[in-house]
Amino acid sequence: MSELTAPTGREPALRAIPRDDGTAPRALVLGATGYIGGRLTPRLLNAGYRVRVLARDAARAESFGWGRDVEIVEGEAQDRDAVTAAMRDVDVVYYLVHSMGGGRHFEDQDADAAQSVAAAAAAAGASRIVYLGGLHPDDADLSPHLRSRVRVGEILLSSGVPTLVLQAGVVIGSGSASFEMIRHLTDVLPYMPAPKWVRNRIQPIAIRDVLHYLLGSARVDESMSTAVDIGGPDVLRYGQMMNGYAVEAGLPQRAIAALPVLTPRLASHWVNLVTPVPRSIARPLVESLQNECVMKNHAIDELIPQPEGGLTPYRRAVALALGRVDADGVETSWQDAEVSGAPSAPLPSDPDWAGRTVFTDERSVHTTAPVTEVWRVITGIGGENGWYSSRFLWAVRGVMDRVIGGVGLRRGRRSRSRVRPGDAVDFWRVEAVEEPLVLESGSRGGLLRLRAEMIVPGSAWLELRAIPDAGGTRYEQRAVFFPRGLTGRLYWLAVLPFHGFIFAGMAARITAEAERSG
Repeated sequence: MSELTAPTGREPALRAIPRDDGTAPRALVLGATGYIGGRLTPRLLNAGYRVRVLARDAARAESFGWGRDVEIVEGEAQDRDAVTAAMRDVDVVYYLVHSMGGGRHFEDQDADAAQSVAAAAAAAGASRIVYLGGLHPDDADLSPHLRSRVRVGEILLSSGVPTLVLQAGVVIGSGSASFEMIRHLTDVLPYMPAPKWVRNRIQPIAIRDVLHYLLGSARVDESMSTAVDIGGPDVLRYGQMMNGYAVEAGLPQRAIAALPVLTPRLASHWVNLVTPVPRSIARPLVESLQNECVMKNHAIDELIPQPEGGLTPYRRAVALALGRVDADGVETSWQDAEVSGAPSAPLPSDPDWAGRTVFTDERSVHTTAPVTEVWRVITGIGGENGWYSSRFLWAVRGVMDRVIGGVGLRRGRRSRSRVRPGDAVDFWRVEAVEEPLVLESGSRGGLLRLRAEMIVPGSAWLELRAIPDAGGTRYEQRAVFFPRGLTGRLYWLAVLPFHGFIFAGMAARITAEAERSG
């Protein structure tokens, strides 16, 4: 596990308090592969907790740097059997799941999951539940997503298990959706016609301070069960946050004009077109900004002392986030959140194709470059490095996907050089990563399999392999498409003429890049 930035979990005020029998307490993390959970989990390990995680995909959880140091139970929060199994002998439960991407019945799904966890925690005798909710005013008409978060907090508080609900507003950190929205709006637009909510007051909080409070929550007296607000030291308007980012990024101040005609729906479309944040995530973010998000009190200070040196000012949080991006050291990212409605089934094995309609495009190129160089190029594909073929055609396909509500190409990737299962790479999702190995019985090639999350009438995968070969490497590339109905078949025929430019160009340029760098 690589060295962590503050808080590391080793701070004396955040260390685990042993049980009465002297053993380390056990923490259960729900949402461990998400943006917050992926950062909290290694810090809980550092703090001395035995950590168990409930994950929809065990392989994805194992791919994290902490994956082999935790106990993994495969399942979802709505799965009562899985939750019951995960809850055995647990002291503190971290509830970090939320249907951010939406869906028609997400509020019911959120409530069902919370009720499942609350009942299991009470039955197992857990000593505390910690939930990260949303900062909100008490007397306002809340957005569906914020309303759902409030409801989840209420369900957990009524569980009979001492519960601490931390209500945070805009979280600023490398990879957070809120930070990326501010970053790209400011980078792209020297002048921004904006909704009137840019004048609302907001109390942002740095991701490091969120993690500090989450770690400290496990040490709060067991008699305490309440909801408390958390926020950073600055109260700003959204326009001020954009221009604060501009200063830290070395950009000129941005002119911002508040327009009353931009509804949340229109504003989310605007964010979808200008930034990498897709409409499904932009809309709840935009809706949460309709009301002022400022701490109502500072009761949190009586429960958890502030970190040594105080809370992180907004511009300092921005500078830290930019530093992590520049150093290619982003721990977790909103980009890797599951896309609602996107295909999630793995690629069927070849024998399972019998009797099914499937289209493939296969390429094979021999190169004198060593396997390590070909593999380096393969694992760096997408994002800033592009797709080693017609940039124009890839850009057009990305724009088409964004226009019809997909994630498009601008989602990018968490790291410029490393991939793990579950990572997003533009409009693909990493399904499998097999590193090339040299074994006593011979060498094994490397495999990167990507599952399409662009909107298509069917399911699609792209496999890239680097296989040791006489005098170099054999690069193999395979695109697989399972069409859905007549529309899927017509779609494949429509894009078939472009495959010669796209897939043949990819194979040629990937191997050429490996030879050049090798």
